[in-house]
Amino acid sequence: MSMNNTRFSKLQKLFAPVDMTAGNPGKQIVAFAIPMLIGNIAQQLYNTADSVIVGRYVGDNALAAVGSASPILNLLLVLFVGISVGAGIMVSQYFGAKQREDLSGTIGSCITLTAISSLFIMIIGPLVSGPLLSYLDTPESIIGWCESYLNIIFIGIVGMAYYNILGGVLRGLGDSVSALLYLLIATIVNIVLDILFVASFGMGVAGVALATAIAQALSAVLCFWKLLRMSDIFDMKKKYLKLHRKYAITTIRLGLPSGLTQAIFSMAMIIVQSLTNSFGEMFIAANVIVMRVDGFAMMPNFSFGTAMTTYAGQNVGAHELERVDEGAKQGTFIAMGVSAAITALILIFGKYLMGIFTDTSELVDMSMRMMRILAVGYVAMAVTQSLSGVMRGAGDTMTPMWISLITTVAIRVPVAYGIAYLTRSEQYPGGRCESIFFSLLFSWTLGAVVTFICYRWGKWKQKAIESV
Repeated sequence: MSMNNTRFSKLQKLFAPVDMTAGNPGKQIVAFAIPMLIGNIAQQLYNTADSVIVGRYVGDNALAAVGSASPILNLLLVLFVGISVGAGIMVSQYFGAKQREDLSGTIGSCITLTAISSLFIMIIGPLVSGPLLSYLDTPESIIGWCESYLNIIFIGIVGMAYYNILGGVLRGLGDSVSALLYLLIATIVNIVLDILFVASFGMGVAGVALATAIAQALSAVLCFWKLLRMSDIFDMKKKYLKLHRKYAITTIRLGLPSGLTQAIFSMAMIIVQSLTNSFGEMFIAANVIVMRVDGFAMMPNFSFGTAMTTYAGQNVGAHELERVDEGAKQGTFIAMGVSAAITALILIFGKYLMGIFTDTSELVDMSMRMMRILAVGYVAMAVTQSLSGVMRGAGDTMTPMWISLITTVAIRVPVAYGIAYLTRSEQYPGGRCESIFFSLLFSWTLGAVVTFICYRWGKWKQKAIESV
């Protein structure tokens, strides 16, 4: 019986919030990041399953349609990105400072904010998706599929919104394992429904969108159920679900720069998507494949970035600024090493991975050629994501926003169009399609250099002092 109790205790500890204000920083960051890394793999499998199934069962044009819809979808999700990041920062700081009342008020206000934002997107999304797709010169052969995909996602946006927000709250509390478990469940459900709706029912791109909406709704319900069981840490009472001005404004203030960063990135993607569309359906499909594989290469970077935000937030709340700096150094070096290893594996085995999406050898070769251009940039992104995560966790969300603004709009977009213009020829009247990926590599590398300089400059330390 005692052995069973011991096992149950260990299981409970695995799914419990983690206090990151004591112990070895590097080990804690890695322990927190590993479930997130696995979760990001699951998330990428989630997205990849959609692309593989439509590519295999419907065709390359359907694959291109899902990819062309992504920038518009990401643009309209910036509200949730902002709330999620702001909530994660506040939750981690209040949890680190052991302020139960403020923690309860923050979580309750975020739940209400998400409901309001979801309603807004459900109304606005279907109204603007068609005009935006037309404005971007989306090929006639895929525009109908793109619009159908987007409209279904927007109408079912509540599940996606709440999973992202509540998952962010769980991670802010140091519980990255529960968020991982619920994502794994959603991924399995999504894949099963993809096959059922697309392969069995012949619903095409619309079936993929419907499967995604249902699976994300399930993961949101599970996250909410988990939070209801954490009454030892915060209170989920009616009075906290009211939109408290203090918590709502602080959440938006902290999260808005990250939301704007995502909006800036999405706008740049939309502008570049117009250039991408000019290269034709074959390149659009290749771009989708590269971006799906790119998601695997970016996984350690995003995982360590989020881990560093939680780590920094908890230690700022506990007034442990020296631990923040120590953890930043250790976490960044570990992230760079992991990113380099995963990138190497993708370069070696990437062709086989890309072959899963399509049988068209020309498409696989084009995708692999583009992937090689991006390779070095992933290690640079490890630096950007890790140090940006520290700055955000400390309360300095403006600096990462400005870095993103400079690198993705002022640098990447002009460089992409500039290279395309300079490489025009009789064979390539619109320029070389490689311009899309060379511009991305350049902006990533520059972003890492600027982020490192800003971190060393130390404005985040002043923000940390103000936060506490």
